[in-house]
Amino acid sequence: MPVFTSKRVLALLLLVSALAVYWRVTNHGFVAFDDGLYVVDNAHVQAGLSTQNTLWALKSASAGNWHPLTWLSYMLDYELYGLNARGYHLTNLLLHLANSVLLFLVLCRMTGAQGRSAFVAALFGLHPLHVESVAWIAERKDVLCGLFFMLTLYAYARYTERPSSLARYLQVCLWLVLGLMAKPMLVTLPCVLLLLDFWPLARCASSESERLFEPARVRRLTLEKLPLFLIVGASCVITWAIQHASRATSLVEGLTLDLRIWNTLLAYLGYVSRFLWPQNLAIFYPHPGQSVSIAAALASALLLIAISGLALRVARHRPYLAVGWFWYLGTLVPVIGLVQIGEQAMADRYMYLPLIGLAIMLAWGVPDLVARWRYPKALLPLAASLVLASAALLTWKQVGHWRDSVSLFERALQVTSRNHLAHTNLGVALTDREEYERAIHHYMEAIEIAPGYPAAHYNLATTLVRQDRCAEAIVHYALALRIRPDQVTRRVPLARCAEDST
Repeated sequence: MPVFTSKRVLALLLLVSALAVYWRVTNHGFVAFDDGLYVVDNAHVQAGLSTQNTLWALKSASAGNWHPLTWLSYMLDYELYGLNARGYHLTNLLLHLANSVLLFLVLCRMTGAQGRSAFVAALFGLHPLHVESVAWIAERKDVLCGLFFMLTLYAYARYTERPSSLARYLQVCLWLVLGLMAKPMLVTLPCVLLLLDFWPLARCASSESERLFEPARVRRLTLEKLPLFLIVGASCVITWAIQHASRATSLVEGLTLDLRIWNTLLAYLGYVSRFLWPQNLAIFYPHPGQSVSIAAALASALLLIAISGLALRVARHRPYLAVGWFWYLGTLVPVIGLVQIGEQAMADRYMYLPLIGLAIMLAWGVPDLVARWRYPKALLPLAASLVLASAALLTWKQVGHWRDSVSLFERALQVTSRNHLAHTNLGVALTDREEYERAIHHYMEAIEIAPGYPAAHYNLATTLVRQDRCAEAIVHYALALRIRPDQVTRRVPLARCAEDST
């Protein structure tokens, strides 16, 4: 009974702390970056839940990914809140709170270590890298697929307690399918389950064995997950078809494979550094392109290999290090940039689930590291509390930058360089405020950085039209059409502007 009570207290503390840090996000509005695509300008979402819209969600290529459950969640929110952004933010927040508590319960069930499990869950709930996923309405797919990720892990923990139960295995399959329908990033989840089989579930070798792995057991565990691999394989095929149909990679065709590899190596260490020192976070980090440092990338590769080798070397006595590290490396694979979707070098939102692996390494590694040291027993809990308090403070500040589009993109320009997307979207936000001269300045900055960026030309032209500067607007409309001729909707304002100038 005391253990049960302790779990309830810890879960309540997780809820209260995350709620206190994030609550003011419910006073924020929509932002001028993808929120229009997903909600504000989306006629299907605003038509609400219906059979027709459900069918649209199941086959939609909008936004370049297949995530029908995410679309349906927006439709449900519209039924409840209309276009009141507070409701959409509240849904995101509630999902994140549920994910934090579920992560705590999953780790407790698998490891039996309440304190360390609570630290991992609290770091998950309070880390600044997660602000983007929670505070950005367009990133509903992160927190929604996170919910099904946690439910899959919990169902798997129950299944391993009775592996002969078909009903429990089917629950694992169901939650995985739903998670993939929220965001395809969960394609690596079967591999995560294999890692958990090694630690903490200890299913890869018998208790009396001195080996880390027994080949027969590993083969059986891999075959056990064959249905899960078939499910994620089907998801990969659907996702590829959707992205191909929507030309999701068309804007980044100039990023050759070698450039993507170099950036991948840098990004893997970049995410670790942001996990350990979460400063200067932004909604968009420009890809270095041709200016990527090959020397730095090679150094990163050597360091990644060294860390991986060390994790494997100590896997017998400290298995959590290998599990945490390869959890981090593996769950980032779908979004690390080898297949480039979008123009970013990296993105905070991509760390929503990979961060758990690094948190596990900290929660179990630090106590074991200092176990032989002489120090007051209260020192370690105090240090953990200070870490979590620091994370909470940084997250609270980061949430403030998301209060509106102007604040969000001004912050991005403060902490990044040559950020054409931030200039462009700040221009859009300023245009909405009718601050046309400031908006034009930022569009011109974006064009100077990236002359081939069509959104900057198009939005600049739209703003120029509002100032009756149609001759200048025609030039930029034409440039936008020349760069992206497939976007035929832009011919309408161009024609209208041409008529106004005659």
